[in-house]
Amino acid sequence: MLEIQPKLPPSCSVIWLHGLGADGHDFEPLVKQWGLTEEIGARFVLPHAPLRPVTLNGGMVMRAWYDIFDLGFRGGEDSQGIEQARQQVLELIGRERDRGISSDRILLAGFSQGGAVCLHTALRFAEPLAGVLALSSYLPLADSLAAERCADASRLVIRMDHGEWDPVVAFALAERSRDLLESLGYSVDFHRYSMEHSLCVPQMESLRRWIVKRLG
Repeated sequence: MLEIQPKLPPSCSVIWLHGLGADGHDFEPLVKQWGLTEEIGARFVLPHAPLRPVTLNGGMVMRAWYDIFDLGFRGGEDSQGIEQARQQVLELIGRERDRGISSDRILLAGFSQGGAVCLHTALRFAEPLAGVLALSSYLPLADSLAAERCADASRLVIRMDHGEWDPVVAFALAERSRDLLESLGYSVDFHRYSMEHSLCVPQMESLRRWIVKRLG
């Protein structure tokens, strides 16, 4: 696990989960470029997903928060793996709280599969968070959300960003995720960008401002 620490004791934490096949170093350059560790006293926690075979990629072993059977989810979802990933995030939240950061000063963020885990976890977390950020992502195990959600819809701040041309996680899937969340009373700050499965410069500037607003 990678951590980027401010010089003084941190006042807040961002737990940032990478996407399929990447690792915690994936967003390290962006985090350092933003300079938020010193500006707002943020500790960035960038964990590495466990190594596991991924069905979508022919059983190749790579870093993945859970297995993916197919991009259209016609073969179902890895509910056990998703739950294991949720437990990992809960442990990271607990670790930050043990180090003196209250839950409402902890922000969950993730890209693609990492964003899916963050959404899944935040919606099933009863205590307040600073927010949840899902980039190029979707809502996993959507059918179980209505019965399992415990996050206060009036307090949980959700931002979703997605590329209109995303060939990996279809833009329509992100829209359906947003619509379901809104049908359950959650407000979603939804941003669409002219890009594929990635980030773009205007988006990165917007994300920086959003994180400062949530934690600054």
